[in-house]
Amino acid sequence: MTTPALSFVIPLYRSAETIGAVVHAIEALTVEGGHEIILVNDGSGDATGDVCRGLVREAKVAITFVEHARNYGEHNAVLTGWRHARGAHVVNLDDDGQNPPAEAVRLWRHAKETGLDVVFGHYAEKQHSAWRNFGSWFTNRMTDWALDKPPGFYLSSFRCVSAFVAKEVATHTGPYPYIDGLILQVTQRIGSIEVRHEARREGASGYTLRRLVRLWLSAWVNFSVLPLRVATLLGLGMAFAGLVGLGWVVYWWFTNQGPPSGFGLVLSALLVFSGTQLVLLGIIGEYVGRMFLTVNQRPQAVVREVVRSA
Repeated sequence: MTTPALSFVIPLYRSAETIGAVVHAIEALTVEGGHEIILVNDGSGDATGDVCRGLVREAKVAITFVEHARNYGEHNAVLTGWRHARGAHVVNLDDDGQNPPAEAVRLWRHAKETGLDVVFGHYAEKQHSAWRNFGSWFTNRMTDWALDKPPGFYLSSFRCVSAFVAKEVATHTGPYPYIDGLILQVTQRIGSIEVRHEARREGASGYTLRRLVRLWLSAWVNFSVLPLRVATLLGLGMAFAGLVGLGWVVYWWFTNQGPPSGFGLVLSALLVFSGTQLVLLGIIGEYVGRMFLTVNQRPQAVVREVVRSA
């Protein structure tokens, strides 16, 4: 099998209404050295699988359709796509048409011209909802602290990576992957260019608040011990505040000052300290739980079917 110059990897979730237009737009592109399309259906409950099989039968370029046995998450689906991609470079696109395929080709050409391992698309103007834009902003601010990347550097799911990076990152088998963190463990030869971001053509985004929180946890817990260090500092701060409070109570007792009843003060302090302890236990439990699932080899994804065009 020949090696195409560029592989388009598209994770799919309830994409029956949008993926046809995206695939046809990619088929119409001119890519020096040829291109292919990898479609990964991440447990969609609609007709996404049937639509993709139809696209494979009518393919004008090489298409590989991979179906997950159930929903595992976008980053898990991207890694599955990278394992099936054959291109010298791999570019990720959303399934809703918001990432124009022509802009993906610009990412690829910039990567070739500069020799960078990874080129991210930086949106001139995002067409997501306000809360989704806030989620992206918050994720990037968090990764400034948690990941080894230039401060303020914009990370996005619209990225072009070399086959070398895709192969290295795809060796990760943990159940909670965070692709940008894995990329930054492999290379720091990264860059970005400004790209267009178009409005969603059909349907609604599958990124719920629950999925964004899961992504934030993966970015923090999988690649940094910073939450544990914050927990330690918070515990020390609360202990110091408790000692100061105890000193005031002793001072009031010796000088016969202070409130006649300490019930409210004691109850407030109990709630603060108990709540802090539960938060810290939750952070530690998140680390332990993820280690437990990884050691017990919880699957990152299970592939039910692979269909390739002739």
